[in-house]
Amino acid sequence: MKVKGTDFYWNPILETLPREKLKALQLKKFKRILKWGYDNSKLYRRIYDEAGFHPEDVKTWEDISKVPTIQKNDYLDAQAKEPWPYGDSLCVPLEKVTEYHQTSGTTGQPVYQPDTWQDWELLNEMWAYILYAQGFRNTDRVFIPFGYNVFIAYWQGHYACEKVGCEVVPGGILNTEERLLKIKELKATALMATPTYVLTMADACRTKLKMDPRDLGIKKILCAGEPGANVPTTKARMEEAWNAKVYDHVGGTECGGWSYECIYQPGGVHVNEALCLVELVDIETGEPIEEPNKPGKLIMTLFDRLAQPTIRFDSKDVSMWGEECECGRTFRVLKGGLHGRVDHITKVKGVLFSPVSVEEVVRGMPELGDEYELIVSKKGDADLLTLKVELAPGTGATPETVQPELARQLRLKTNLAYIIEFHEYGSLPRYEVKAKRFKDLRKK
Repeated sequence: MKVKGTDFYWNPILETLPREKLKALQLKKFKRILKWGYDNSKLYRRIYDEAGFHPEDVKTWEDISKVPTIQKNDYLDAQAKEPWPYGDSLCVPLEKVTEYHQTSGTTGQPVYQPDTWQDWELLNEMWAYILYAQGFRNTDRVFIPFGYNVFIAYWQGHYACEKVGCEVVPGGILNTEERLLKIKELKATALMATPTYVLTMADACRTKLKMDPRDLGIKKILCAGEPGANVPTTKARMEEAWNAKVYDHVGGTECGGWSYECIYQPGGVHVNEALCLVELVDIETGEPIEEPNKPGKLIMTLFDRLAQPTIRFDSKDVSMWGEECECGRTFRVLKGGLHGRVDHITKVKGVLFSPVSVEEVVRGMPELGDEYELIVSKKGDADLLTLKVELAPGTGATPETVQPELARQLRLKTNLAYIIEFHEYGSLPRYEVKAKRFKDLRKK
């Protein structure tokens, strides 16, 4: 692995720091934020005192895994206390809070996230790593096709673009067709969107505006909010539709922009290890996993975020370590990005099942449209899997010609049988932000 020129990295010193020095830096920063949380947050102090733990117990790298984890419900419980609306997880006076955001709420009650101005600068710096690694430069005009609301991601993306030097075009109030026409008018070179909306825009461009999205001049697309950009068949669909490179990014309201895919596209995402600590642990035992190709769940710590710290947060996200990348960064790579969530990986008919595997099959068949729905239900004691799909227009395919191969691919990929329903093109729900294609009705 050869280090590139300094203009290849946003922070060439930290991104190429030798592993032993990087781990020493992480340990120092971890101990600092751990003490800050204990001294200033009633929530963290309560969790640690109940576990008989004290920050001074962390002396070595191996001691980090002894620190109690924090769960989403801990934040929600804290929000019910004073000061409103953040509760006793808040570590600074309320008047120091300058930014409010919240989680998307797709898994329940949203978590409120306060940030100081210093915190906000840190989060934008994290995103600057992402953009620079994906080739965003001051020659780019970046179109962001979302109304900026309480969700944090594209606020960070906007300000980080400015920090890198890009020109930003906010397209929030426009509808999809108007956004496409604005991209064409202004000759935008880059786009930020969820994988779902990248495909939705391409479809609208072809069917409603009778234009080829490949002619719009978009050269790179940053995706976030869903695992689609690390699903090879979905990434291929997006890149083919736009004739652009598609890059993955994984982040979160609690954890910031903690990972990014670089221009070498190493089959996964780099962890931004200069600014956060990401641990991979066994889903059942919580024991650390260091070897590659072994799935586990991710435990997140964000260094130096002071208003509401994230210290060993159980993200519920599943991934595995991969091999090093050719880009020269010493930051580790999570192979395949996120594989799903612990609460989405479930047993169906006794088989361990991840909905992402179905996306890979559907998006890998050119006869099928981009949208689908997957429903798990129960009939008596039996689990039923229903997959709703649309035939892509202009292919000449019929349900009779597609169904056997689709069923075969699903069986090979998931070892399960499905009830397959073909729906009229355009009839399944379309989404702009996080899609809700998977429904497990057994839990209701």
